[in-house]
Amino acid sequence: MRRTTVRPASESTRLRPGRLPARRLRAVRRREHGSGGAATFAHCLHAEWIKIRTMRSTLYVLLGTLAFCAGLAALNGSSAGDEFAGLSPADQAAFDPLATSLRGYLIAQITLGLLGGLVITSEYGTRTIVSTLASVPHRGRVLTSKAVVLVAVAFPTGLVVSSTGFLVGQAALSGAGAPHLTLSDGGALRGIFGGGLYLALAGLFGLALGTVIRSTTATVTTLFGVMLIVQPFAPALPGGLGDWVTTYWPPIAGGQIITSYQDPDLLTPWAGLGVMAGCVAVMMGAAHAVFRKRDA
Repeated sequence: MRRTTVRPASESTRLRPGRLPARRLRAVRRREHGSGGAATFAHCLHAEWIKIRTMRSTLYVLLGTLAFCAGLAALNGSSAGDEFAGLSPADQAAFDPLATSLRGYLIAQITLGLLGGLVITSEYGTRTIVSTLASVPHRGRVLTSKAVVLVAVAFPTGLVVSSTGFLVGQAALSGAGAPHLTLSDGGALRGIFGGGLYLALAGLFGLALGTVIRSTTATVTTLFGVMLIVQPFAPALPGGLGDWVTTYWPPIAGGQIITSYQDPDLLTPWAGLGVMAGCVAVMMGAAHAVFRKRDA
């Protein structure tokens, strides 16, 4: 019978109970780090980009917004141009060709706000938010990555919508013989760029609402109330409340960025957009707080 000799382990390979050699421990840690044990912010951005790009509603919302705003700019420009000659001298002096061509922002803010809401409410509706948070337990990272990707989509879309509305609307005004602007005129580029910023803020506002409310239907209803319903009824509010709402209500104040005529009773364009940005910042802060503390 052959005898098997077991040699004692050398000092370099002996292990104390419950411990690994430092070199091997470092190697294990490097493998765990390299294998993606924790999702980084870049991973979250990539995942959110895939989600928003593959949502069926994204393409419909963006194309529908562009088509509607271009058509509305043509109609507004044509009708306003035909009516200009019949206006009183005071109304002609206050005529705003920039706002006339960019009036489609009233609908674009709803559609992009809806897109922002869908970024989060669609996951709550299908319960995929559970797997998202299981993959990325850092909730602040999840919501921040959603916001960054949303802005990366909404801001270029807002620029295209504003540029198209401006060109189509000014061409219609020119054809009707009414005052019109070119890209070299003062306020034109500010209105186009500011319109893109405003629509990106509208998207973030929708994301914040969707995070707090969780329901797509309730988010859309709230967007309509905040961004569309308040504006026409603001002058009818009693006393100083009506004046305050007309001046400082965030969507109304932010909308001053697309005007070329400065109403002395309202905020200047950039100050108004600053009010809108401050409101969105507060809403996003509240959304982060709710998202971190509430169960999925």
